[in-house]
Amino acid sequence: MQSPVICCLSSILGVLLTMSTVVHAQTPAAAPADVGTIADIMRVSYEVISGPAGAPRQWDRDRTLYMPGATFVSTSKRDGKVQTTIMTTEEYRQKSDARFVAEGLFETEIGSRVERFGNVAQVRSVSVARRTPKGRVEGRYVNYAQLFWDGTRWWIAAMVWDEERPDNPIPAAWLGRPAK
Repeated sequence: MQSPVICCLSSILGVLLTMSTVVHAQTPAAAPADVGTIADIMRVSYEVISGPAGAPRQWDRDRTLYMPGATFVSTSKRDGKVQTTIMTTEEYRQKSDARFVAEGLFETEIGSRVERFGNVAQVRSVSVARRTPKGRVEGRYVNYAQLFWDGTRWWIAAMVWDEERPDNPIPAAWLGRPAK
C-alpha cells in the first residue's frame, strides 16, 4: 500500500506528463528551425503572416508556434477611447486572413528585447507593417510575446500588442536590437 504522499506525487506527475502530451498531440509538428530559439520563433511569427497581395498566408505553419489555448490581445485607441480585442489564435487568423491576402502585408521586426528566466521568456518586439517589402510604413507596433521552453522547443503562450500613435510614440531606444 502506497503512502498518501507517494500517491499524491504520482497523481501530480501523471497530470504533468499528460499535459505535456496534450500540448504535443494537439499541435501540428513544428520545423525545429522554426522553434529552436527565441529569435527563430519570433522571426517565424512575422514570416507566416507576411506576403504579397493575393498570396495565401502560412496558417498551418503559424499553428505550430502557439500552445493550445494561446491568447492574443490587441489594444489601440480610437476617438480618445482605448479599444481592446481579446481573441484566440484561430480567431485572429479568421479575422485577419482576407485583409492580409487582399492588401498584402509585410511585418518585420525593427527592435527587440528579451527577458529570460529559466524556461520562460518575454520578448518586446517592435515591428513595422507595410503592404509591400519596401513600401510605405503603414504602422508601427510594440508586441509582447510570452514564451516557454518545454525541453525541446519554444512555444508562444500569448501575444499582446499596441500601435504607435502621436500620443503613444515608440521610444527610440527600443529600436535596433534583434531577438536572441
